[in-house]
Amino acid sequence: MPKIGINIATGSLQQAEMIVGIDLGTTNSLVALVHPDTKKPIVLKDQNGLALVPSILHIGKLGEVTVGEAARPYLKADPTQTIFSIKRLMGKSYQDLADRQDLFTYKIIDEKKESLVKIKIGQQYFSPIELSSYILRELKSRAEHMLKTPISKAVITVPAYFNDAQRQATRDAGRLAGLDVLRIINEPTAASLAYGLGVSPAENKTIAVYDLGGGTFDVSILQINNGIFEVLSTNGDTYLGGDDIDRAIVDFWLQQIQLTERPEKENSVAIQAYRLAAVQAKHQLTTHHSAQAIVEGHAFSLDHTQLEEIIVPLVERTLRCCQQALVDAKRTVQNIDEVVLVGGSTRMPAIKKKVAAFFGKPVHDTLDPDQVVAVGAAVQADILAGNNKDFLLLDITPLSLGIETMGGLMDVLIPRNSKIPSRVARQYTTQQDGQGSMRIAVYQGERDMVQDNRKLGEFTLSGIPGMPAGLPKVEVAFLINADGILTVRAIELRSGVAQQIAIKPQYGLTDQEVERLLLESITHAKDDIKKRALVEARTEGEQLLQTTEKFVTKYASQLSADELTATAAAIQSLQLSLTMEDKDLINQRMEALNDISRPYAERVMDQAVSSALRGQKIE
Repeated sequence: MPKIGINIATGSLQQAEMIVGIDLGTTNSLVALVHPDTKKPIVLKDQNGLALVPSILHIGKLGEVTVGEAARPYLKADPTQTIFSIKRLMGKSYQDLADRQDLFTYKIIDEKKESLVKIKIGQQYFSPIELSSYILRELKSRAEHMLKTPISKAVITVPAYFNDAQRQATRDAGRLAGLDVLRIINEPTAASLAYGLGVSPAENKTIAVYDLGGGTFDVSILQINNGIFEVLSTNGDTYLGGDDIDRAIVDFWLQQIQLTERPEKENSVAIQAYRLAAVQAKHQLTTHHSAQAIVEGHAFSLDHTQLEEIIVPLVERTLRCCQQALVDAKRTVQNIDEVVLVGGSTRMPAIKKKVAAFFGKPVHDTLDPDQVVAVGAAVQADILAGNNKDFLLLDITPLSLGIETMGGLMDVLIPRNSKIPSRVARQYTTQQDGQGSMRIAVYQGERDMVQDNRKLGEFTLSGIPGMPAGLPKVEVAFLINADGILTVRAIELRSGVAQQIAIKPQYGLTDQEVERLLLESITHAKDDIKKRALVEARTEGEQLLQTTEKFVTKYASQLSADELTATAAAIQSLQLSLTMEDKDLINQRMEALNDISRPYAERVMDQAVSSALRGQKIE
């Protein structure tokens, strides 16, 4: 006889398996679901009635992890061991963050320009995926505690402007937290679903969703027609949000005191004290005309007029994104029927005023701006569970996708704002007689040159029969699934030689690795992470050895005796480090070898280019 579960807390029948909606936010995170009895979406709260889980982590000296509200005091008491705004690092390389290190009080490691960043906390190293998984695990635990039933499936939201690497990182974080991530959806799209619950199927509306959260900004133009939610366009900025408003307030205050009394950027305790005081003042101004603060013995004040002046440059940046979104959607402000505000930062009266003035109509903010995305994710989860067939969702890709062609040009196959899922194919040919392979390099971005866009990955289609240049026909097909993840397939049509791969970020975890880590997440998580990091370092070190040895062999005659001796010593040191269990030592030896080889490699390449051009007539 089958067992029937009853939720002791609510008395209602339990579904065999519940799917929750999660808003993994920069500042706060939430979990929600559609109640099985009322069929209404609800945000799950803790025993104290709090819905928001601060996206804050504290790593103790012994490696113990504290998440959420309990970690907040450590922002001031132990800032270098406390992580906030981790969402800003998702899917990012150090190169992406090189000019933004001062945004964080914790240390970001520059291991390799194009690889995923690592965060150093004490003597431990973490990836943004691992840190985000702790927050997701906390949300999962909260849901299980409140619902008295295991939770293993979820819909997670991301900013519409997140690229493939960031979306994949979010999926990996969910998996490490023990969640089967059924769908990654855009936050403005989730908000549209939340507000769409009250829309009559007969209505036809165009809605602008203005989402200003703690660390990211998104704007989406949505068409709602006969119960169908269609995203016409998106735009945004992954480095614009409430955190930036806090920093602007801090800068405003620091200008009021003498230069000699200002805290240094390295003084993380003092900077964090200013930041927390700015947050408190900002919150006070949502209900009061002025706010006061005392930081490091200095008294400061802030009123609505000052705040409006401070945030003008930031709000103008958001409005430029709004204007571009309208252009992309082929709409004007007159075509917008309703303006929806999302994100805690939109509570500020100054922002409501500016947004209303831009669109020329009152803003719609009847739902809690902090909860509306989680509510929408719950609605999407309910749709995926087959419980709500009243709505159909069409999503879009936020950035153009293409491949590199001759001369480093970007050939766009799927333009930005194309609806997904989507498939596009295009034919290419070889450049040289007898060419037996073709490198397919995939990029994402809007610039004409691939060097200005973001590289997602590459592979080589080999086994092309020897034919004169231009004769082979290679079809390259792009397929974006419902999660916005890209798969690329290449086939030589004459011979049938084909290859297909899923374009994942360079750090991406394989399904087998993820499954293994999930099974061992409780007892062996730290060991697994340490082992994976060591393997990655060894692989990178071996690749560097092969590249350097090949280069030195080919160009030995153009290197000095000192350069050859120094290179040989550095190679030997790196080889020795690869036999040890010390990732940090391997990285140090790789950096040393790169420092030695970089100058002469650039010199040799410059000489080669000069030699190739010598004697050519320039017209």
